[in-house]
Amino acid sequence: MAETLLEVRGLRTYFPVLSKLLRRPVGQVRAVDGIDLTLAAGEVLGIVGESGSGKTTAGKSILRLIEPTEGKILFESRDITHLSQSAMMPLRRRMQIVFQDPMSSLNPRMTIGRILAAPFEIHRVARGVEKRDRVADLLRLVGLPAEAAQRYPHEFSGGQRQRVGIARALALHPRLLIGDEPVSALDASIQAQIINLLKRLQGELGLTYILISHNLGVVSHICDRVAVMYLGRIVECGPREALFFDPKHPYTTALLAAVPSPEPRRGRARTVLGGDMPSPAHPPSGCAFHPRCPQAMARCVQEAPTITMLPGGHSVACHLYPG
Repeated sequence: MAETLLEVRGLRTYFPVLSKLLRRPVGQVRAVDGIDLTLAAGEVLGIVGESGSGKTTAGKSILRLIEPTEGKILFESRDITHLSQSAMMPLRRRMQIVFQDPMSSLNPRMTIGRILAAPFEIHRVARGVEKRDRVADLLRLVGLPAEAAQRYPHEFSGGQRQRVGIARALALHPRLLIGDEPVSALDASIQAQIINLLKRLQGELGLTYILISHNLGVVSHICDRVAVMYLGRIVECGPREALFFDPKHPYTTALLAAVPSPEPRRGRARTVLGGDMPSPAHPPSGCAFHPRCPQAMARCVQEAPTITMLPGGHSVACHLYPG
């Protein structure tokens, strides 16, 4: 049985809403509103959902880049929820992130070599010739020539810059890598190259991924399990094949129906959602999805559903499946 690398229990991340005049708290934005996740070593978990569903905030909260409001985060069986920044420093080497926009995440005034050398300097793990050799090895690992170390970020294409971002995340040999929409800013052909690179690196280095994306095609290509988020909560989670071919939650069904079909003439059921996602500052009562759900019942308006475990490691939070 694989080691449990990460466990998240009841994670909540709220942001205060301040009044314009006195700057006093008058409410809160429930960006992440109570999620539970378990991730085995070597596993690839996808987190999907519309923009504003809380995916990115969840990923950054897990890494403590954003401080969570409540809950517990266990990494390598160690509770890291309330560790100080100095205590977190050694753990940063084993948990890293690849950001969405490679241009804004790389310092335009630094050469690629200096950018990739920074992790070694901060953590004091390599100096001099060893540091230069490690930078060259990182560049070759992600498919770039060692000579790229002398160039600046603006001299590269978007796909090449993202390769640099991946190389920087891998510099200190992490076990957990979170990709925050790592290919959404790239052209379709380049997206495929980066996803294939991530897939190759995962196999070669034994990495564990959390891949945050709104692109279900990307998720289906690389992930072992998929969690679907809506308004700060996970509404469905399960193995990739089960979720894609037998979705249980109406929201998951609607997301999958929106994916373009490779066979446009083949008949396919469509679920069209009305309206926009509600504000996380003013979530609906009961089930947060009920204002847009085509199968909503009276119970959905009053009562929030609990997680129901289904066969095969599949779980869903919906009153259609009473637990």
